[in-house]
Amino acid sequence: MEELKVERLLINYKTLEEFKRFKEYGIQELSMLEDLQNNIVENDSESPFYGIYYGNSLVARMSLYKVDKKYDQYFEPPQDYLELWKLEVLPDFRGKGLGKKLVDFAKSFQLPIKTNPRINSHGFWEKMGFQKVTYNMERDLGENPLIWLPEGVKEKETKNKAD
Repeated sequence: MEELKVERLLINYKTLEEFKRFKEYGIQELSMLEDLQNNIVENDSESPFYGIYYGNSLVARMSLYKVDKKYDQYFEPPQDYLELWKLEVLPDFRGKGLGKKLVDFAKSFQLPIKTNPRINSHGFWEKMGFQKVTYNMERDLGENPLIWLPEGVKEKETKNKAD
């Protein structure tokens, strides 16, 4: 397989058409489509989406959102961190290291990362060095987030009110 690279995806009709091939296509993309139809979003706006193309086809993608440290409830010391969503590789391209390439790209920012893995994907995230957070009912609201810690960062200790 040729050397494939991660690139920021433009928010345009072509990208939105390609998103429809992914299982996790949903509300975020639909709201982007509405923005496009209202001519609010321009081609060069800051997109939170990153992907890998094989030829002219988008075959792997993820969203990366930077969260300001004032909202940090996961890391010690409190800091900006990345929230990784919708990591997905099309079925014909799985097992070729593209998911790892996307995660490594996110890690290259050297910020802590939080993700909410899909069912049956914990093994992948553990191989990528992610760990379960200590569950906090108020903070996690039924989600089971996983985090990745760059050097010098620890998980923030939390206390449930029931403790």
